[in-house]
Amino acid sequence: MAAQNGKDLLVKLDLTGSGQFETIAGLRATRISFNAETVDVTSLESQGGWRELLAGAGVKSAAISGSGVFKDAATDERARQIFFDGEVPEFQVIIPAFGIVQGPFMITSVEYAGSHNGEATYEVSMASAGVLSFTAL
Repeated sequence: MAAQNGKDLLVKLDLTGSGQFETIAGLRATRISFNAETVDVTSLESQGGWRELLAGAGVKSAAISGSGVFKDAATDERARQIFFDGEVPEFQVIIPAFGIVQGPFMITSVEYAGSHNGEATYEVSMASAGVLSFTAL
């Protein structure tokens, strides 16, 4: 895979629940990580004493994080509403030249910062809250 622009990794939010996704305003940096817990089934009978893991077991999860400049756009307002109301809406993450990950995420933290001689910034973190789908590009 050839090098890709970091700005093409987009986090999008379904603003109304209608499937119309909009990129979250002001994001400068984004990250998605996937995790799978392991289930250790090692026993005294494990060959050579090597650890054995149970295939297909454990909890899968994904986390999204991003940081950027505060724009006070519709997506900023919606993200704040989602956090304070404890909603779990659909998000999309566009991974350039790879695919689209889509599913329910909960906003787990929102942080705002600013200095007297700079722009207002924010950071947001989200955790998967259900089944995610992947569509290859």
